[in-house]
Amino acid sequence: MKSKSSFTHLIILLAAILSGACSTTRSLEEGQYRLARNEIRINNDKRLNPREFDNYVHQRANSYLFFGWNPFLNLYNISGRDTSKFTNRLIRKIGVAPVVYDKEAVGASVANIERHLEYLGYYRSKVDSEVEVDGRKVKVIYNIQPGQRYKIKDLSFSVPEGEFKEDFMADTANISIHTGDYLSEATLEVETERSAEWMRRNGWFGFNKNYYSFEADTIGKKDSADLVMFVREYTRNQSADNAKPFKKYSIGDVTINWDKDLKFDTRLLKQMNTIRPGAMYDEKEVNNTYSRMSALRLFSGVNISLNPRDSTDIVDCSINLVPSRTQGFRFNMEGSTNSAGLISNSPQISYFHKNIFHGAQWLNLSFLGNFQFLYSDRRIRANEFGVSAGLSFPEFLGLPNSLFKGPNVPRTEINASFTYQNRPEYTRTLISSSFGYSGSFSRKRFLYQFYPVQAKIIRLQNVDPMFWETILNNTFLLNSYSDHFDVGSGAIVYYTTNADLNPKTTYRYVRFQVDASGNVLSLFNNAMKQDEYQRRVIWGIPYSQYVRGELTLGNTQVFGRNDKQALAFRLLAGYGVSYGNSWSLPFEKLFYSGGANSMRGWQARTLGPGRSNRAQWFVIPSQSGDIKLEANIEYRFPMFWKFQGALFVDAGNIWYANLDWTDESTFRQDNFLKSVALDWGVGARVDLNFLILRLDLGLKLYDPALSSIGWYSPADWSRKDCYALHFGVGYPF
Repeated sequence: MKSKSSFTHLIILLAAILSGACSTTRSLEEGQYRLARNEIRINNDKRLNPREFDNYVHQRANSYLFFGWNPFLNLYNISGRDTSKFTNRLIRKIGVAPVVYDKEAVGASVANIERHLEYLGYYRSKVDSEVEVDGRKVKVIYNIQPGQRYKIKDLSFSVPEGEFKEDFMADTANISIHTGDYLSEATLEVETERSAEWMRRNGWFGFNKNYYSFEADTIGKKDSADLVMFVREYTRNQSADNAKPFKKYSIGDVTINWDKDLKFDTRLLKQMNTIRPGAMYDEKEVNNTYSRMSALRLFSGVNISLNPRDSTDIVDCSINLVPSRTQGFRFNMEGSTNSAGLISNSPQISYFHKNIFHGAQWLNLSFLGNFQFLYSDRRIRANEFGVSAGLSFPEFLGLPNSLFKGPNVPRTEINASFTYQNRPEYTRTLISSSFGYSGSFSRKRFLYQFYPVQAKIIRLQNVDPMFWETILNNTFLLNSYSDHFDVGSGAIVYYTTNADLNPKTTYRYVRFQVDASGNVLSLFNNAMKQDEYQRRVIWGIPYSQYVRGELTLGNTQVFGRNDKQALAFRLLAGYGVSYGNSWSLPFEKLFYSGGANSMRGWQARTLGPGRSNRAQWFVIPSQSGDIKLEANIEYRFPMFWKFQGALFVDAGNIWYANLDWTDESTFRQDNFLKSVALDWGVGARVDLNFLILRLDLGLKLYDPALSSIGWYSPADWSRKDCYALHFGVGYPF
């Protein structure tokens, strides 16, 4: 009875939250109105975007999750006005308070919008407001009538004579304002910052945009202006009495200071420093040095002080380095379960040392596991254990660091790992190693990894007799699940518009990975023996030959009040082809779908390939394919404190390419749409700024493997194998 009563109370609470619009104003005092919406209307100018003015509205309305509904606003309003009660205070803390309409804020918003229009070059604009009242809700409408714009008819310069003028005029070909452009303070501000940076890169230390000013003459001109760009020897907020001639500086003494308790090879610091005594002052070299020192990850602070000597044209440089923690541990965990009782968890613990040989060499040791079992029968399980070691050097081995002049210095990566897998069908060991280089360009927005050498050896033992009989009768499986060498090269390139670990603004990214194996070994085929399947072998073990590529496109659009909401998209395509000495890709290179970062209505490796049913030769699912296509969309929204919510939809699958023995699992154009799986779900996240903890519940919408119509109804979602629950760290994409 108690359980039934609790359930009834929960239903009543949910019904109250989902109640009508009147509940969003219940907490208001007498005479108060809720600001439900702001609307900006622009007359006669389609070049202006109304959203551009959102940040200039003084009072923002409550945000909505979808269709004008915010359940946390409703929740706040059912708490009642008596805040002495603990339950009311708790509900209000979880909920979102209604924005109380403020008449004075409307006038401030009008003034803000008018100032911004003038900043954009719309002079004498008119902005008025309308207030629409519906019960105790208010909508404020801002009507914008853009003012007159002027085109720049003539552009001239007035700058101090001498060497300064020579350097300034040498840059006028790169100026960002031109005759015919519309006059606006916004474009002039951009040009002053660009031009001032150019001057600082050419010796004019301390020069900044405040030395620029402009005069525009519109008298006697209908819609044009003559513009004069001034550079004066005093700033905008000073008078001519403060004028001082500009000086062109050179670098004097350069000192590097750090805590001597940190054992460090000083030669590396000198290589990272690009500020040279006697050289002309160049702000770019200061920024390069800051980036290169920071990239070592040994210092929590890199402070570069520039101090001009009195009555000279020399500036001394002091680089002060604040050490950070050089070693520590990291822990990561992912887990999932589904309604069929399949439980999976993947813990990983890592040890790092950022100065192992006293020269910013990074050592990383990782220990990982993956454990899967059926809750209904604990005897059915699959275990995986692995250990990996990586060593990274702050240099391109074989080339001196002096060759790399920019802000980023490449690193050399050496990696090795050992993995042991124990499944009901077999036991397998994987030993791998790689050697390559990594680095970045363009303020770390473009990253690359290039591994000219990648090598693996895979051995199978304790093969189940029934599984062995299955793969002997199938050349595709035999090639994927047999001992083999994998020797080749690989590369990853990644571009993003925001390189932050946890981006808070709109960003896009592109990631491409390619691996090729066996091509160099194939040059020596004539010197190798052949096995009974006509494969070339090394020490009795065949080598793999294939090319595999994977492309990911992502876009996360941030919007809403205080930029707290986001709409994230991802498209992923992967394809692998075997040839020469292989009939199929090695198992570890095949694609799989499902899991915490993929099709979240399925657990990892339980979806596909195509419309085929689950492979019966695996006790615990291990579905794979040569092709993978996937599309994801996720709506993220704030809830309370550091909690966020999410709604998502995933579509995709894996397929085999040109596999004759089962059409259901092969990629075919005539059957493509019917073989695409669909799921949707809800998620909760805890945003700790440096870390995102995530819980996602995925519900199947369409399963291509079902022999019937394939679609699930809401009544099916609690049934066996219709949902999956995932725990992870970080956003899924």
